[in-house]
Amino acid sequence: LLDVIQFYNLDVPAFKAALMGASVEEFNAAKEKLGALKKDPGNEVKLTIYALFKQATQGPCNTPKPSMLDFVNKVKWDAWKSLGCLSQEEARRQYVDLITSLVGAEAPAVAAQPTGSTKSFQTLLISTEDNITTIRLNRPEKKNAITAEMYNELIEALDLAGKDDSVITVITGSGDYYCSGNDLNNFTKIPEGGVEKMAKDAGQLLRRYVKGYIDFPKPLIGVINGPAVGVSVTLLGLFDVVYATERATFHTPFSQLGQSPEGCSSYLFPKMMGAAKASEMLLFNKKLTAAQACDVGLVTEVFPESSFQSEVWTRLKAYAKLPRNSLALSKQLIRAVEKEKLYAINDAEVERLVERWLSDECMQAIMSFFQAKSKL
Repeated sequence: LLDVIQFYNLDVPAFKAALMGASVEEFNAAKEKLGALKKDPGNEVKLTIYALFKQATQGPCNTPKPSMLDFVNKVKWDAWKSLGCLSQEEARRQYVDLITSLVGAEAPAVAAQPTGSTKSFQTLLISTEDNITTIRLNRPEKKNAITAEMYNELIEALDLAGKDDSVITVITGSGDYYCSGNDLNNFTKIPEGGVEKMAKDAGQLLRRYVKGYIDFPKPLIGVINGPAVGVSVTLLGLFDVVYATERATFHTPFSQLGQSPEGCSSYLFPKMMGAAKASEMLLFNKKLTAAQACDVGLVTEVFPESSFQSEVWTRLKAYAKLPRNSLALSKQLIRAVEKEKLYAINDAEVERLVERWLSDECMQAIMSFFQAKSKL
C-alpha cells in the first residue's frame, strides 16, 4: 500500500491520518473554529454538527427518546440516532471536515489572480493555486444570480483561465447556492431601443457566453456547492467533470417563465440522459436531487455535505499534478468531434430564446414572478 501511495505522490502522514480519522487535537481545534463562525449555517447543518459532536464524544445514541411534545430535543435526538453505529473516530473526522468547510466558505477572497492577469472582478473571485484556477461566483446575497455584468466578467475570466499556466479550471459558488440562474432584474432594465434591443443584446451576450464554454481549451470542472437553477444547470453538459454536494439540486424551470433551454442542453441533455428524462427537466420543470442528477449522467459524483469540500479539493489537487499539455490536447480532441454542431445548436437556442423574450407569454410569466415576489 505504501508503494502505491508513494507512486502517486501522496502525503503518507496525511493518508494515514485520513484512515485513522481526525485527531483529538484537530477535533478540539474544530470546536474553537465553530465558535468563530460569523454566519448562521442553518438549522439542518447545526443539527448535523450536534449529532456528530455527540457521536464523537459519547458514541451511538444511548439516551431515552424525548416525547413528541419536546419538539427541539426530539429533533436533536433523531439527528444523533440517525448516525447509528458510526464510530467515534469517523464521527470526529466528519465533524472536523464539516467545520473546516464552513470556515472555508467564510474565508476572504484569495488575492491571487490567474497568471499574467491583474484584472479584478466585481461579481467573481478568481484565484490560482496548486495549478488550479478557480472561478467563484460571488453574489451570495443574491444566490449568485447572473447579471449582465457577471456574464461579461465570466466571459473574460474563462478567456484568462484558458490562457494561464494552470492545469485545470474549476467553477463554483460562494455561500449556500451554486447559482440561482439569471437575475430576472435583467428584464427590468429596458434600454433606449426598447424591448427588442434588450432581447437582441441579451441574445448576443448569451451566445458569446456559451461559446466560451464550447471553446474552453482545458479540463473544466464544476464544483456544485448548493442548488443550481436555469443556465447554471444547462451549461453542465459542456463541463468535463461535475462534482456535487448531496445538498445540491438541479432545476430548469423554463416553461414556467415562458422561456426555452440554452447552453446546448437541447442537444446534450437528451444525448446524455435520454429523451424522456431530458424532457422531464427541460419541458416539465422537474427538479433533480444530486443523486438523481448523478443517475442520469449530469453529475459525475455526489459527496456528503460534511466532507464535500475536503474530498473534492483533494481529488482536484491530484488532477492538477497531471501533465498540462496532455490533458489540454486530449480535451480539445474530444471537443473537436462536435464543436461545429455545438456552435449551430447554440445559435438556434439563442434565436429561439430571443423570440420567447419578446413574447406576451414570457412577459406575463416574468410579471407574475415579480408580483409573487412582492407579496413575500
